[in-house]
Amino acid sequence: MSHNTFGHLFRVTTWGESHGAAIGCVVDGCPPLIPLSEADIQPWLDRRRPGQSKFTTQRREPDEVRIMSGVYQDADGTQVTTGTPISLVIENVDQRSKDYSEIARSYRPGHADMTYETKYGIRDPRGGGRSSARETAMRVAAGAIARKVVPGLTVRGALVQVGPHAIDRQRWDWTAVGDNPFFCPDPQAAEKWAEYLDGVRKAGSSTGAVIEVVAEGVPAGLGAPIYAKLDQDIASALMSINAVKGVEIGAGFAAAALSGEDNADEMRMGNDGVRFLSNNAGGILGGISTGQPVVARFAVKPTSSILTPRRTVTRDGEEADISTKGRHDPCVGIRAVPVGEAMLAIVIADHYLRHRAQVGG
Repeated sequence: MSHNTFGHLFRVTTWGESHGAAIGCVVDGCPPLIPLSEADIQPWLDRRRPGQSKFTTQRREPDEVRIMSGVYQDADGTQVTTGTPISLVIENVDQRSKDYSEIARSYRPGHADMTYETKYGIRDPRGGGRSSARETAMRVAAGAIARKVVPGLTVRGALVQVGPHAIDRQRWDWTAVGDNPFFCPDPQAAEKWAEYLDGVRKAGSSTGAVIEVVAEGVPAGLGAPIYAKLDQDIASALMSINAVKGVEIGAGFAAAALSGEDNADEMRMGNDGVRFLSNNAGGILGGISTGQPVVARFAVKPTSSILTPRRTVTRDGEEADISTKGRHDPCVGIRAVPVGEAMLAIVIADHYLRHRAQVGG
């Protein structure tokens, strides 16, 4: 199985399965002399960790990361990167493989079971094996390193819609994101979501979501105008996340309803150079960053593992009904927030190093 690596200069390779002994990743291309310890990575993993509320899977994984290579203590006793590959590992400790014994021969609707087995001739049914969202923990770990590569970079994410219920952007408050189990910037919306998701969970069903990620402190000039557009790589990275079915940058699909006058971000001169009067472009023009915040949104489909019986077929071509038992997120979009942040940070770190390699600075 190939294609387990993404990035060009800042390269991330992940490995492991949902119910294997461990999951891990190798980060190659990280510059040397960057302070890095497990304490720099763990807080980001804790935000993604399962079992923190009744609205996420109750699988109990501490997700404690260990750095296996690529760091060394400098003369001051600070642990820093050496410029060599950084290997990270997280042990799996709460697998319940028996939950999947009844569906080993049936394809779950909405899952990759059928396509995976069609391609490789074999699949691991335990939690989805390699195609499980468990793999995204390593993306979050790699994203913690990426955040340290670009000076002054801040990457934040928020859940902006659950099912048909969107936030009121007039009430957007970044400080509220950490005060509810949904990463929601609108406290009133968070209260409504709790009631809505409680009903979804008790019904054994699921719902989708929309996540917005914002990167501030992105220097102007990252990206290239043809085959290495910054927004192109962001879209590719976000689409690689499990269950993502759509990505938009800046105004996104809403730009189709705007006039040319309204959509174009006008400019004036400011104290620090060009100042934009709006940001419909999402911080990227012609594939190159403008220096404004980079804004992207992605839509996550409803979790496919639900208790409601669904029609399917078996590996032997027999028609059957299936109900997926086990521990699953009623809204997988909640824990996708830190994953989206990580992917955005990784792309920007990669483009930052590529830009520096081409034009210096």
